[in-house]
Amino acid sequence: MNDEFYIGWEDKAPPCIGSRVRRAVVFLLTLAVVLGVLLAVGQRTIGVSVFEWGKVKGFSGILKSQPYPHLLVARPGVSDGQSAFSSYYLVKPFKFGLDSETADRLDGKAVSLKGTLIYRGGQTMIEVADNSIRASDSLAPTKGEGRVGLPVSSISIGEQTLIGELVDSKCYLGVMNPGALTPHRACAIRCISGGIPPVLLVRQTNGPALYFLLVSRDGKPVNQQVLNLVAEPVEISGEVERQGDLLILRADPTTYRRVAK
Repeated sequence: MNDEFYIGWEDKAPPCIGSRVRRAVVFLLTLAVVLGVLLAVGQRTIGVSVFEWGKVKGFSGILKSQPYPHLLVARPGVSDGQSAFSSYYLVKPFKFGLDSETADRLDGKAVSLKGTLIYRGGQTMIEVADNSIRASDSLAPTKGEGRVGLPVSSISIGEQTLIGELVDSKCYLGVMNPGALTPHRACAIRCISGGIPPVLLVRQTNGPALYFLLVSRDGKPVNQQVLNLVAEPVEISGEVERQGDLLILRADPTTYRRVAK
């Protein structure tokens, strides 16, 4: 019979009790490490997204106002199957899209501007510095119109049904990480209500994520109509079209359907 016992204020525990305590501590430490590794492995990878905060650069290209303001920048060394232009979403600082008055006034024209790059997964955005957009003579305008001929045509891919998450493009592409899911809902609602382009993020099992700019059937912005579904998994049926390297999903926002998580 083991009559050993331990009084807490003694200098050391009896050998038998000390050995059990050491084994218990080692077991608990090992369990904590294993659980930490399993938790880390089970988490969804946030992904690489970049906001070049503090680095203001110059850009030039063709400004397009529809479906959301974006800049078409000539792509050097184009290979077969590639668009001749890269598309950069244009937004203002903080939680605002580029104002429609500026975009409409310069639609189809060559411009120069200054701003900060935001990018993720082949998607690029410029946070335009205030009052930096200027009409430019770097590209020759179409005769008599003061405009550059449309360099990117729209190609219909047909009717599709897609399931993904409705995100605000600015935060998801790099201003915040992860910039998606329920924890980001309040911020995303403010961004989209301020004019940031809403995007359907479709995560593929095998392959990169796909990004679809959301517009109405007639190609108009849908910001105010989708606020109740931001950061939610949704199913959307509509016509998909490609404009250069942009994928656009035309669908009636009233038909968007929330799906179970």
